[in-house]
Amino acid sequence: MRPWLGADSLERLNACAEAAGIRTESGCAVRFVPPGPGDPYYEIGVYESGRVATRAGNLHDWFNALAWLAFPRTKARINAMHAQAIPHERGHRGRLRDLLTLLDEGGALVACDDAALNALLRAHEWKTLFWERRPSVLASMRLLVLGHAVLEKALEPWPGITCKAIFVPHGGDPDAHAADWLRRLPPEATPRELAALPIFGYPHWLPESESAAFYEDTRFFRGQRPKFRGARE
Repeated sequence: MRPWLGADSLERLNACAEAAGIRTESGCAVRFVPPGPGDPYYEIGVYESGRVATRAGNLHDWFNALAWLAFPRTKARINAMHAQAIPHERGHRGRLRDLLTLLDEGGALVACDDAALNALLRAHEWKTLFWERRPSVLASMRLLVLGHAVLEKALEPWPGITCKAIFVPHGGDPDAHAADWLRRLPPEATPRELAALPIFGYPHWLPESESAAFYEDTRFFRGQRPKFRGARE
């Protein structure tokens, strides 16, 4: 059950957050509130108060709130890692925070235990993965979108929308597994830990995906860049 999918006001979002007991890693109850005065340290403010600025009628903010409700552990871990890193930056934003932002805004979880399918995704073998191995993908690979910017873009879908993905087991709690993946990242981690994923290449998500030629369009389905490391499991 996902009662928060129908939450269309701050009151309903907060009722869902309270019912689920969602908290930051500092122990603060998460609440969605109208924005106050501008704060250059947004993540620290959320970490220390639990107050997530959410503009009424703003889809980007609404999807961010839904992400908190759907992936509370992962969102709390991302927030905590930002808050822990900011005081040590001395005006220079680190690459770990770049990774966190990419995951927060454009992230997806790939829930799949088929090592061969995961390897094809890491290698950017899009036609082989989404066309030639289509039945296996539909049976064994589940994609969960975390990034609220991607959810907003998906209202007007087009093939070029790309997520930054991490891999989690197919069974169990994907939110818990994603939070644990973040917890195990070394301080020197960079966005190269994340796998590229053209999300609308997943079979049947777009009408164009019913043709093999769709996956040959390199504007949307690009090959692997040199020295790509793939996502850490």
